[in-house]
Amino acid sequence: MDAEGALRERLVDVGVELVLSEGTASVGLREIARRAGVSHGAPRRYFPTHRALLSAVARRGFEELGARSAAATAGADAPREKLGALAQVYVAYALERRGMFELMFRHDLLDSGHESAGPDGPRLREATLPMFEDVVELVARCRAEAVGPSAVVTASALWANLHGVAQLWSWGSLPLALGDPDDGPGRLIEAALDAHLGPVTA
Repeated sequence: MDAEGALRERLVDVGVELVLSEGTASVGLREIARRAGVSHGAPRRYFPTHRALLSAVARRGFEELGARSAAATAGADAPREKLGALAQVYVAYALERRGMFELMFRHDLLDSGHESAGPDGPRLREATLPMFEDVVELVARCRAEAVGPSAVVTASALWANLHGVAQLWSWGSLPLALGDPDDGPGRLIEAALDAHLGPVTA
């Protein structure tokens, strides 16, 4: 990687650190520059707008989540097992990297238009699609049906359910409702899978 590429990555690294430690509101071009030890104008060579910077940080989150998902499903064969592993990784990532998780799905804050397609890949809005398409395919396989509108709707409902579990758990609402269980949200994840796919039968 050349010096320009290294500096860009350093700026994104600092952005990730800020999101995780202080939240999305703390991530500004001037603060990134200060923490990276460069001039105030340096980040604008790579990120002309605040949205562009946030988008680069969010893209890093999708890369991390994708890598964790691939590792978690590498040893799984059955579609329900793979889907369960994906669900566990998704919720765990949300709880571990809360600021990043919240940013990744805030398309209202991110640069998701045609102009955001660049050297990093497709538009950020489209970064969610490969993950969702995997879930749709696994849902269809679990239900022994072709990929189609029914699988898409079920996958969407399951995703919304898991996202809600992640958010409500991180806010403390679900632990309170469940009496602060020691085993985390695992049972809720399984309940969500059962609700949308039916219980596992021997």
